[in-house]
Amino acid sequence: MKRWWQGEPIVATEPAAPPAPGARRGRVDHVIILDGTLCTLTPGQESNAGLVFRLLAEARPVMRRRIYYEPGLQWEGWRHTVAFLEGRGISRQIRRAYGWLASQYREGDQIYLFGYSRGAYAVRSLAGVIDRVGLVRREEATERAIRQVWRHYRQGPETEAALAFARSYCHADATVQMVGVWDTVKALGLRLPLLWMLTEKHTVFHNHQLGRSVRHGFQALALNETRAVFDPIMWSSPHDWQGNVEQVWFRGSHGDVGGQVGSFPAARPLANIPLVWMLERAEAAGLELPQGWAMRYPCDPRSPMMGTTRGWAKVFLLRRPRVVGRHASESVHPTATGVRPFSWMPWPLTRLF
Repeated sequence: MKRWWQGEPIVATEPAAPPAPGARRGRVDHVIILDGTLCTLTPGQESNAGLVFRLLAEARPVMRRRIYYEPGLQWEGWRHTVAFLEGRGISRQIRRAYGWLASQYREGDQIYLFGYSRGAYAVRSLAGVIDRVGLVRREEATERAIRQVWRHYRQGPETEAALAFARSYCHADATVQMVGVWDTVKALGLRLPLLWMLTEKHTVFHNHQLGRSVRHGFQALALNETRAVFDPIMWSSPHDWQGNVEQVWFRGSHGDVGGQVGSFPAARPLANIPLVWMLERAEAAGLELPQGWAMRYPCDPRSPMMGTTRGWAKVFLLRRPRVVGRHASESVHPTATGVRPFSWMPWPLTRLF
């Protein structure tokens, strides 16, 4: 397959060595990690998603896995401000990840998806593509086929054309073993008053709910986030879904829970709590991790928070406390018991809510 997804900065690693001639390939774990806005792998600045990549890439030589990482949307200057706010590029990001996975996956492999913030929405939508349209077989994974997949995803996977496409070109059963996300947010289009309606049509087709192809869904949520633009996207699932879902609230803001605390390292021991929780869930779901991995991430629930008013966060005026307990899958992590969501917002904006 033509490596058409390499037009954007990504990091992809392959197994240390292919199987010997005549030997069985065996199961391979495919891990896709899509990071949050402005997040990269700059040493010391990694989000929790970036730290998962670092850990898995280090263990790769002794474990049969393939890893795909893509940084979040980046600021490219004032000329691109509107595109940045609209979240342009997220659909291309999903298609690139899908194309990489389709070119690697074989029947019997396992798929693990991780994401933070907008990247969380992206991997959830990626799981939605696989669930609703299917995963194209390796020998069929051309650029043209990926475009067709996306067209069916946008226009309706229940059409006869979409169903016929899946029967002809997709795996009969491609299961996503786990989707693990930190604080999925809705900031895909402009979330400014009135202006969001101009861009909503470009993102409304994304399916971010748990489908029958997903076995485990884990989401870490920020109990103390107040910015309305960062309203969390909770999971729902079909009534007859047989999988496992956990949505757990942790002390901290959006950046604390996602580990985007590079400018405030004092919050790292707090950010490590949802990181360790997620890795524990991944390990229980079958993802092999290096022995003693948890010792690398010291946790302290008493550490200071990054918060919601540091730096550029001050410009977000519309604020409201998050609502906890709307879904049966929700719980509060033991380290956050007794923590109350913040309710700060500038007067008189409080009258709007």
